[in-house]
Amino acid sequence: MTARSLPPVQPSARVWQILRRCYPGQPSAAVLERALIMLATADGHLTSGGQLKAGVGGRIPGRRTT
Repeated sequence: MTARSLPPVQPSARVWQILRRCYPGQPSAAVLERALIMLATADGHLTSGGQLKAGVGGRIPGRRTT
């Protein structure tokens, strides 16, 4: 069995502008990965160890954000 390839992600023109101006010389994929991990952590979807949390949407059951 062959592994399915990951779908391509095409950042918007604004995202490319931010990458070029704020993170010159750094690999775009690495910067985007860091950003996604920071966002998922801030939104409560990852544990402190960086693993996905269990439950719907990766949140601890019963946790409210509003």
